[in-house]
Amino acid sequence: MIQEYQLRVLPQQAAGMDSIKAYIAQEKGVDVRTLNHVRVLRRSIDARQRTIYVNLSVRVYINEQPTDDDCPKTVYPEVADARQVVVVGAGPGGLFAALRLIELGLRPIVIERGKNVHERKKDLALISKTQKVDGESNYCFGEGGAGAYSDGKLYTRSKKRGDTEKILHVFCQHGASTDILADAHPHIGTDRLPRVIENMRNTILKQGGEVHFQTKMTRFILEGDTVAGVEAIDLSTGEERRFTGPVILATGHSARDVYRYLDHAKIEIEPKGIAVGVRLEHPSALIDQIQYHNRLGRGRYLPAAEYSFVTQVNGRGVYSFCMCPGGFVIPAATGPHQIVVNGMSPANRGTQWSNSGMVVEIHPEDIAGDLLFMDKELHDDADSHLLDMMAFQEQLELSCWQQGNMRQTAPAQRMADFVNGKLSYDLPKSSYAPGLISSPLHFWLPKMISERLQMGFKKFGQMSRGFLTNEAVLIAVETRTSSPVRILRERDTLQHIRLQGLFPCGEGAGYAGGIVSAGVDGERCANACAAYLNR
Repeated sequence: MIQEYQLRVLPQQAAGMDSIKAYIAQEKGVDVRTLNHVRVLRRSIDARQRTIYVNLSVRVYINEQPTDDDCPKTVYPEVADARQVVVVGAGPGGLFAALRLIELGLRPIVIERGKNVHERKKDLALISKTQKVDGESNYCFGEGGAGAYSDGKLYTRSKKRGDTEKILHVFCQHGASTDILADAHPHIGTDRLPRVIENMRNTILKQGGEVHFQTKMTRFILEGDTVAGVEAIDLSTGEERRFTGPVILATGHSARDVYRYLDHAKIEIEPKGIAVGVRLEHPSALIDQIQYHNRLGRGRYLPAAEYSFVTQVNGRGVYSFCMCPGGFVIPAATGPHQIVVNGMSPANRGTQWSNSGMVVEIHPEDIAGDLLFMDKELHDDADSHLLDMMAFQEQLELSCWQQGNMRQTAPAQRMADFVNGKLSYDLPKSSYAPGLISSPLHFWLPKMISERLQMGFKKFGQMSRGFLTNEAVLIAVETRTSSPVRILRERDTLQHIRLQGLFPCGEGAGYAGGIVSAGVDGERCANACAAYLNR
């Protein structure tokens, strides 16, 4: 007999399969010896009250053996002799597009400007040691994209856009824990995701696709209004190369040279709203105490606590973003004269800090005609005002770098000092490896950001007692929450509105916001590309 139950249990009762079986046996009147298998279908933590519960949805096999697979596997055929499609970018959008193309019987040719996950890791380590950023191999560029070494969180709200379960199954098929199929906020971990990404690449190669690292697209090959491929340069040799076929453009939210090329070539794009702010870092023990309503914190059976805040201040959203319990703050710049911060967590979420982006919505009209403290050279260099949002990001990052003594040392301020407009004369210990420097963020950040953050923090402090504290530190600046540009495409065909054979994809094209939604959009673009070729 197979039964499904909804359980509400204490954390210690949900801590292991034996304790879950014992609870089911006691509550449902089942002999524990007949429970051959229990599969956890969904798991979430309810921390709204002082007594913490774990909600479980389970499938129980009583005197039965499980016959269905925990993780249904996708079959990938041999495509070495099939028609080819060029995939630009090996982030989640590009990788899932490539795998789906193989599934559909097409041959993906993946080109990636950065290095593979292992070589890339060496360049990331050098950022803290040398205070310099490799412009082609960093936390945003390279195999796996911005998510590979900056967390691996898989939570998404974009379930209407495609099969999010399929994305999780493909991750499991390539080595991720099946826990991601059950957890309400699934997370692979920045220490485990690179191996999964490498396995995905190996599937592409094994089935006849190609993957070219350190290969940077420079322009499209155009035949009238049709994209027939791309021209690229091999960054290791300087050799110019051509790759032919329809193009899935999945370059990520930080490929600013691509946006400049599109603008210069008069390929239709539009400015898009973004969110800008800071990384807020607390001691993880404090967040555990606040969220679990217990001065002892998480205890033995609970994970590092998460939080989510959102409010409206003067007509714009102020909210937490990409919360990383038990994680690190990392340097995420993609070139010189920039400071950009992001967050990540290892799989065990075991560090002594918890951090989150704290950001303010910025709409194109907020800077239209008045680019605040915009650098005139950056502004005048653009061919149009379509890149104003990107230029706004760039100027914030440059100002942050100048405040940080022109190194990757990030300007920072204690949280309560920021709200009260006071300089912090010292700073708490932080996970940010390149180091912090005390800076009056309340003074030099644009007022439309700093004042909204100050008011937002006051509201969050009222919602959650103890959250607004000088034990927490603001680290500037968080600007890469999403693409500042949308590459226009048709709703049904997903092709560019003017160019046949071009499929703008994922977060860099303005149609996704995270690993899972980018993977979903990658699969959708692969489907559309297959329909285009079959037509």
